[in-house]
Amino acid sequence: MRELRIRLLAGVFVVAGILSWAGARLWASIGTLPSVPLAAPIVLALIAVVLLSTALSIRARLKAQRERRPEAKGVDPLMAARAVVFGQASALVAALVSGMYGGTGVFLLESLDIPARRDQAIYAGFSVLAGIGVIAAAIFLERVCKLPEDDDNNTGATSTA
Repeated sequence: MRELRIRLLAGVFVVAGILSWAGARLWASIGTLPSVPLAAPIVLALIAVVLLSTALSIRARLKAQRERRPEAKGVDPLMAARAVVFGQASALVAALVSGMYGGTGVFLLESLDIPARRDQAIYAGFSVLAGIGVIAAAIFLERVCKLPEDDDNNTGATSTA
């Protein structure tokens, strides 16, 4: 399994942001701009919390195994692989969604004097921050599940615990 590439995530974010900004300009010139839902940053933050709690749980279980504690529960390799795949998929979607809301938010900065647009810009900003949180949690989860022998392997492929 390949590692997440920050460049790929940044590229998705930038391209989605540019397209969203252009789309928002076009949409606003034709009619009413669709609103940024209040649920967007909340859902992204919940995903970040789930990823972070999964990473911390796996890390604690791996540490207990390494220390050979009698009460230590093992980490199922298939479960760890599924967690990493969920994290990678979440990071890609978060980069796309954050870029989309970031582009919309940049467009909305032009009209902060209108209360409704100001609220939408705030929701968009929180969505970008929550998306960055998802990406950070996914990268942390991936690092936690990385096998120790992969540190010496420079082939670019990654396995999970």
